[in-house]
Amino acid sequence: MTLLRPRTFLGFDFGMKRIGIATGQDLTATTTALDAVRVTDAVPDWAGITRLVNSWKPDALVVGVPFNLDGTEHGMTHAARDFGAQLQQRYQVPVHMIDERLSSRAAQQVLASNGKKRPKPHTQASKQQIDSVAAQIILETWFSEQRIKQ
Repeated sequence: MTLLRPRTFLGFDFGMKRIGIATGQDLTATTTALDAVRVTDAVPDWAGITRLVNSWKPDALVVGVPFNLDGTEHGMTHAARDFGAQLQQRYQVPVHMIDERLSSRAAQQVLASNGKKRPKPHTQASKQQIDSVAAQIILETWFSEQRIKQ
């Protein structure tokens, strides 16, 4: 009998100011929001991302790719794809892309439903929290889609 080993993933909610990050494993599809990393002058905090990659040793990465509500692409769509390509090149692990429309709005709703006041959008801590929960939602969505395909 072969026992399945859970695979570890990191999920990313790419943004031009912050990148929300979450971790999860595919056996039970559980996820946890981690700290967001800053983006300065269009350059992600690669040292911070590397620390997380080294700590979690993911088997794969999942990047949320934003689209307009009608499914068309915009500037952030291309930037997120470029970020995914950079992740793959730097860390040499598979990178999966997933449509992440409305993940930040869903993150705000999750935070509100967990009994927390709706984060005020102007506070840095609340923005980081929203981004990381959005990354968690991106990863959960990816796990759900993989289960449907099986």
